[in-house]
Amino acid sequence: MRAVLALVRHELRLLACIGLWVARRRQGVRGGVAFPYARGQGAMMLGFGFVVVIESVMMSLLLRGHPVVRGVWFAMDVYTLLLVLGMHAASVVRPHVLMPDALRVRRAAHVDLRIPVAAVARVRRELRTTHAGAEGELDLAVGAQTTVTVELAEPVVHAGLLGRRREVRVVRLHADDAAGLVTALTRARSAPPPSSPVRGAGAGPGR
Repeated sequence: MRAVLALVRHELRLLACIGLWVARRRQGVRGGVAFPYARGQGAMMLGFGFVVVIESVMMSLLLRGHPVVRGVWFAMDVYTLLLVLGMHAASVVRPHVLMPDALRVRRAAHVDLRIPVAAVARVRRELRTTHAGAEGELDLAVGAQTTVTVELAEPVVHAGLLGRRREVRVVRLHADDAAGLVTALTRARSAPPPSSPVRGAGAGPGR
């Protein structure tokens, strides 16, 4: 039952992302720098949508003598097309975000992992088109490739779509501007932490 509820919530998020996409709004980027990743999957998602449309037309012709079944099948195809559109919309409106103290790594509506900047040991540009899925590694490929590898000094906990939790020490992700993300995260790692205000600074001498 818990898995079913998780899937329903995920599909509702996808549908909500379509509205944000139409309104040209992004989610969760205030106070940080956004790094999009959806450009590499546009053609693939368009292809998926085209296949769904063709299937709908063909099945409508095959089921023209069965109006009830035809109507049900058509409704399923429309919903599937909405989910495909929602996946792409979620990838557009939910980019990776570099905050002053953390990197939010996201993938459509099902991944939102917060990595503290202090936990990053190394970050580099690395193009990978194959991913073995090893223990302790999280691969968030877009268009079957990742372009940035983040190695952690200490693990972070990733919760999957169905609630399964596991520790990861290596995160591979795709960014349209991989060089810009690596440079910005490297600078964030080397930046000094914000200094605490000195108690009583600026106060005049006591009597």
